[in-house]
Amino acid sequence: MAAPRAQPEADCSDDSSQDWSIVSTVPDKYGFFGQEHVQTNHPPVPREVVLSREKKWLRMLSNWDYFMQEKHSKLRKRCRKGIPHSLRPRAWQFLCGAQALQDKHKVLYQSLTEQPGDPKCLDDIKKDLHRQFPQHEMFCSENGVGQQELFLVLKAFSVLDPEVGYCQAQAPLAAFLLMHMPTEQAFWCLVSVCHKYLNGYYSHGMQQIQIDGDILFGLLKKVAPQVYRHLKRQKIEPVLYMTEWFLCAYTRTLPWSTVLRVWDMFLFEGVKVLFKVGLVLLKGSLQPRLKRCPTMYETLEAIRQPPPGLLEEEALVQHMLRLKLTEEDFQKEHSRQVAKRQKRLQH
Repeated sequence: MAAPRAQPEADCSDDSSQDWSIVSTVPDKYGFFGQEHVQTNHPPVPREVVLSREKKWLRMLSNWDYFMQEKHSKLRKRCRKGIPHSLRPRAWQFLCGAQALQDKHKVLYQSLTEQPGDPKCLDDIKKDLHRQFPQHEMFCSENGVGQQELFLVLKAFSVLDPEVGYCQAQAPLAAFLLMHMPTEQAFWCLVSVCHKYLNGYYSHGMQQIQIDGDILFGLLKKVAPQVYRHLKRQKIEPVLYMTEWFLCAYTRTLPWSTVLRVWDMFLFEGVKVLFKVGLVLLKGSLQPRLKRCPTMYETLEAIRQPPPGLLEEEALVQHMLRLKLTEEDFQKEHSRQVAKRQKRLQH
């Protein structure tokens, strides 16, 4: 049974960049100092339920190909319920295909870390290391083990994919993965997420994120027409509110327990989970407040500060599952937006 990654002991006593007098000096169960990352509204899952889910997941992980091919709907249902924390790292590696990549390229990661890399990419990576979750025990210490591992993972990716190189939004993803698994496994998960789930997001010009913003806005018309009309009337472009959501896969947006639940579904169902979360945030943040948002400023502030209850993991998941969207709706909106963009380019 794969245990959660053992975190290095934090020593943040000499970190002058943080005012530790105003936060707890004891990390919470996710490794954060302070309480803002924990959502406490949802009662803990009973121990017997956790043990039952662990047994089911162990059985699935031992027969992975069978469950992926023959029990697809059951696997999806169990991902939506939440993967047991003790098995989450192993399950994520199987779900996103990172385990298969690592098995196929057994010595590649080490080779990539030993190559010199592009000096500009390396310089940009070094500048961003201290910005990634500075209140987490792994990353709070400058030049600590966590920041060193983060540098290696991001460097290896930039060497593997020189066309993309390094993009700032990759750093929180890599740091997030490193909180749950060793460096090599985190690297292959990052590769899989960037290439399979968020393909095109980090390329120059970021055309894919713009297309997906238009798709999100088009889907909003179906699930929350009043909110859609409000945003359209105020001429608020989707890139103003959804770019960080999608580029960072909500690792910088949601309470930590909710981020984990979203990723349990995201790594199985793909990018449409990011759309569903975005639609829930837009609808839940704006629909009750439309009369209090007369200008773009108030509207964007409302989106940035959703009602706390909306962000609670079980509430958010249930809102996502209630959205009346089919696979056909996603495909139709995608085709429509791509066609619109091509038509604009031709003119």
